Amino acid sequence: MLKKIFVTVTAVLALGVSMVMAQEPLRIGLLTDTSGPLTIYGVELQNGFELGIEYATDGTMEVAGRPVEVLVRDNASDPDTAASQARELIEREGVEILVGTVSSGVTVQLQNIAADFDVILLAGPSASPAITGENFNVNTFRFCRNSFHDFLAFASYAQENLGTNFVQLAADTQFGSDSANAAQNVLSGAGIDFPQETIFVPEDTTDFTPFLRQVIDSEADAAIISWAGDSTVTLFQQIDELNVGETVPVVAAFNSNEIIAAQDPSTIGTVSWMIYHYSFPDNEINDWLVENHIERYDDVPDLFTECGFASAQALIAAVEASGGETFPEDLIPALEGLEFEGPKGTYIMRPGDHQALVPMYIAELANLDDPDFLFYNLLETVPAIDIIPPCTLPEEFADRCAMNDEMMEMMGE
Repeated sequence: MLKKIFVTVTAVLALGVSMVMAQEPLRIGLLTDTSGPLTIYGVELQNGFELGIEYATDGTMEVAGRPVEVLVRDNASDPDTAASQARELIEREGVEILVGTVSSGVTVQLQNIAADFDVILLAGPSASPAITGENFNVNTFRFCRNSFHDFLAFASYAQENLGTNFVQLAADTQFGSDSANAAQNVLSGAGIDFPQETIFVPEDTTDFTPFLRQVIDSEADAAIISWAGDSTVTLFQQIDELNVGETVPVVAAFNSNEIIAAQDPSTIGTVSWMIYHYSFPDNEINDWLVENHIERYDDVPDLFTECGFASAQALIAAVEASGGETFPEDLIPALEGLEFEGPKGTYIMRPGDHQALVPMYIAELANLDDPDFLFYNLLETVPAIDIIPPCTLPEEFADRCAMNDEMMEMMGE
């Protein structure tokens, strides 16, 4: 009889412990930029991520029985600030997963923190291929595009319409350098030459004249601009003032709505690649995102809202699959190879380098004054499976690149 009572009490205690653990909040640390040079992107990331959590949990804000709490920190695109915030979130706030950020250089710093504390990091819209390349660690995943996606999507149009000799102007940052290298890598394979070295410009530049003079003097068939943040407006104003485009046509990714709206009308008619515009995808998930974004923020989703949203979807799917566990040994198998439908369509996480395959767009700028930011004619949606970035892991991880190849072979069967 005593044995029976002991077994029963033990079972009840175990059930009680299990229920307490199941109700323990899942704290996620979202590191972004809401006061620095990339503020416009930081707000987009935060809005998208928070809406993505809501969508993926069907409005319950719970996953695997655990209430979800998102703790947001503004790092103003400063690596040291972000590192300090990440440590504090993990050590003092009990954060189990990190998300962010919008600066490539800051994200590289966060990768080190995630590895040191052995937590998962979901990289944000920071585009440097190094994040899932030379700086790879198994704790980092990225469900947003990288710079290789940009130029792989655009290569065919560039080859057919823009000539064969290009010059590049890029920010002297991790993002600018890695984007320029990606452009040269991809477009050289499409028969485009880069006769001179990339013109690198300090990030805090306000007078771009001497650098733009170099672009004009190059007499190239086209100039690729790799720049980001609010100063993009100043850069393109000076491009117009110097009539750069009359000598060397300028090509750059279509940017956030307010940045595009501030451009000169002479850019109307240009064609380029685009990561996301709320009017491009035609699916129920994007419809939900647009409707709820307008309702909550009185504005439409913007360039990187989708990136935050899809990252949240992936995170919730992985934690659900792991039964609420967030240790890397539980989440890594759930994230590697994950395929799901998001705002842009199908997202596929490569198991080797932890870089997702994502759709992209080619569009034509049709106007600059539509009150709903309907600025574009969509020319092409490029499916994720048609944009396969190279695996750029260090040689020591060559076997992981082979994992990507095996996945692609299976998908082709």
